[in-house]
Amino acid sequence: MAGSHASRKTLGQHLASFFWLATGAFLAALSIKIFLVPNQLIDGGVVGVSLILARVYGDAYLPYFLMVLTLPFLYLAYTFIRRTFVIYMLAAVVLFAGFLIVLQSFPPFISDPLEIIVFGGAILGIGCGLIIRHGGCLDGTEILAIIINRKKGFTVGQVVLFINVFIFAAYGWIFQDWHIALRSLMTYIVAFKMIDLVIVGLDELKSVLIISSKPKELGSVIMSEMGVGLTFMHGKGGFSGDTREILFVIIERLDLSELKEIVLKEDPSAFMAIEDLHEVVYGKQAYVPYKKRQKGKPLKRSH
Repeated sequence: MAGSHASRKTLGQHLASFFWLATGAFLAALSIKIFLVPNQLIDGGVVGVSLILARVYGDAYLPYFLMVLTLPFLYLAYTFIRRTFVIYMLAAVVLFAGFLIVLQSFPPFISDPLEIIVFGGAILGIGCGLIIRHGGCLDGTEILAIIINRKKGFTVGQVVLFINVFIFAAYGWIFQDWHIALRSLMTYIVAFKMIDLVIVGLDELKSVLIISSKPKELGSVIMSEMGVGLTFMHGKGGFSGDTREILFVIIERLDLSELKEIVLKEDPSAFMAIEDLHEVVYGKQAYVPYKKRQKGKPLKRSH
């Protein structure tokens, strides 16, 4: 019975993922067909190269260029990453290509360039973000970037940006119009930020390291007043050689100012190092933001 329940749950999770893959593919195709193509704008990566070829040979060939150019990256993903990722990526690309065909008869959105850049980029970013968040991918250059990252040490973002600079530059050079190349780059930036927003979410998390002369008292105040769990780590001063306990706290961005206020009120000379967190995993459980718990009742576990 337990095994069958787990199988049903796994199947449900897969179905939910494919639903969101389809939703993301539809939004991405809507942005490409309604906003970008009619206004001669392109995206980055494989989609961008497909759009350039489609402008040269005809918009009707866009889905086919996309499928053909994606095949080598599917092979790379199968060889160097994992098979489940290939299945999700293939599903996303096929759905995306299908929606591009379905939306061919839809009327274009012709308006002020700024509106096109903002709305087209935002819809494209939301669509791609949903696909990435649920295990798929549209841009094969990200696969190449992951492989280069493993072998050469460059970050995925650096590799993707390097490739896309050449794609946008080639687009401006081929059609001798640098305005559309720059507008395409702006659209890509909007889409990139929206992808980040969809993946990370509105409730951004921060990790905070706190060095204080009275860590025990400060930790008790933080847990009692904010209801947040924390971790004590042992540290040693580089110059002084003094040992002391360092507090590690995970907190939401909107409540960061409250944490700062509490820390500096208790210890005006405290040192805080704050970093962005993209994801927090606690075993098989999702991280629950502390503000959803009752304040005054700190976690029984630490991070």
